Amino acid sequence: MSWQTILAIGSGGFIGAVLRAYLNGLISHRVPHELPYGTLGVNLIGSFVMGVLIAYFMYTTVFSLHAKSFFSTGILGALTTYSTFAVETLLLINGGHLALAAANMGLNAFGSVFAAGGGFYLVKYLLKA
Repeated sequence: MSWQTILAIGSGGFIGAVLRAYLNGLISHRVPHELPYGTLGVNLIGSFVMGVLIAYFMYTTVFSLHAKSFFSTGILGALTTYSTFAVETLLLINGGHLALAAANMGLNAFGSVFAAGGGFYLVKYLLKA
């Protein structure tokens, strides 16, 4: 991996991590919850945007390898929060909230796949690819 790619991923990761903290806090503050909706929201948003980017990368030649790494591995890799999701789910289980833990797992896993697919097929449709 070149130093330019490492720099692209690292700078994107900085932006994604800050964006994750901001969005997670914003969603958690605005939506009363027992389920960690901040993490869910960040995972769904990140998955949708990843679907959009991957489709765009596949059907256009606008972005360089470094730009693709910046956006996908850097920003979106740091934005989505599966390690946080895992710990929050474990805390729900340890707190005896098995139904909420199962809901959290299902919503994050399936919701993220559907969000990524939605973003991908939206761009594919818009580009008529």
